[in-house]
Amino acid sequence: MIDDLSRTLRSILTQKGLPLELAAAQIVFEHPSEKFTPQQTTVDLFLYDIREDLELRSNEPLIEHKNGHVVTHQPPLRVACSYLVTAWPVGGADLALQEQRLLGQVLRVFSQVPKIPAGYLQGCLKGQTPPLPMVTALVDPQKNLSEFWTALGSQLRPSLTITVTFSMPLLEPEMATVVLTEAIGIGQRTAPDEEEIIPSADQEIFGLGVFGRVTDPANTPIPAAIVTVTELGIKTKTDSAGRYQLVIPRPGTYKIIARKGPRQTVQAVNAVAGTECDIQLKPENMSNF
Repeated sequence: MIDDLSRTLRSILTQKGLPLELAAAQIVFEHPSEKFTPQQTTVDLFLYDIREDLELRSNEPLIEHKNGHVVTHQPPLRVACSYLVTAWPVGGADLALQEQRLLGQVLRVFSQVPKIPAGYLQGCLKGQTPPLPMVTALVDPQKNLSEFWTALGSQLRPSLTITVTFSMPLLEPEMATVVLTEAIGIGQRTAPDEEEIIPSADQEIFGLGVFGRVTDPANTPIPAAIVTVTELGIKTKTDSAGRYQLVIPRPGTYKIIARKGPRQTVQAVNAVAGTECDIQLKPENMSNF
């Protein structure tokens, strides 16, 4: 995944519309020691630090509802990668000014993407959420520049640092069937120390699961919508993904009302075990009835 991150940064620095000097430079990821002597103008992104971003650590699993199943994603490791960015002009006059100009162009490009757009992501980073945050020209007060460059085996030169944080999944997601029906048996035992129930006194109380999503006409999920079955006095609220779940005590046809502010929709549903009922929230004073 880390190599995909490096390729992602390269895609940002090789996009169309860059200044001519930066567009003509090669992008490498080499150790900038004294032995590093590129033969053409180069921008070097040296990966020097990899660590967990503790501020973004989470212990909350991500719950996804998919095709009647619940998929549980364990929280990923949030990994922060820091790159040292240097410019190495070759040929022409005023190499020092060329170096500063290249660094300024890189600084401008990276500063325009505080979160890396999906179109630049490479490899297994494609489709990753949340978007990858990038901090440009980060100053580390604990880093002694002269000691840092000495450790690199090079002399101090102009540079800037960028840090990008990505998500690294640690465990495979777990899939389970949604609990759709529950049955509770009640009755009189055949004896105080027995588990069996007298057949004539045996009763079962059912709960039928009805679930679905509440969306607007553009299929955008609506969180915190109130979903009610007035006939049964049952109500619930949609989650951040617009999903709801009701437990109906007996089979039958009922009217489910979804409401958010002045908007509401009334929809009939035939409640049996595992009924899925998606509701499109209509504008005010409009319903299916």
